[in-house]
Amino acid sequence: MKTYSISEVEELTGVKQHVLRYWEEVIPGFSIQKNIGGRREYTQNDIEMIMRLKHLILEQRFTTEGARLQLLEDAKTKSQNIEVVQEIHEARSELTDLYLLVKGNKK
Repeated sequence: MKTYSISEVEELTGVKQHVLRYWEEVIPGFSIQKNIGGRREYTQNDIEMIMRLKHLILEQRFTTEGARLQLLEDAKTKSQNIEVVQEIHEARSELTDLYLLVKGNKK
C-alpha cells in the first residue's frame, strides 16, 4: 500500500502541514501512522479524510468541532448502512434456501 509524506499530502490536498498536524490532534479517528524514524505516513484513506475535513471546514464553513461531529455522524451512518446491507444479504440467502426447498418439493 502506497503511503505519502506530509509534504506530499500538503501538495496533493492544499492543506498546510501545521493544519494537518492540528487535525491529527483534535479529530478522533484521524491518527496518522508513523514510521520507525517518526515520520508521518499517510494512506489513501487518510487523504480522503483530509479532503472531507477540508470540504466541511473550508467550503461548508463548519467549525473544527462541527466537522468532528459531522465525521462521527458520517461514521455512524456508514456503520448503519453496512448493517442494513448485511441484513439484506442474510434475508436473500434465507429466501434462496426457502425457494430451493419449495422447488425441490414440487418435483
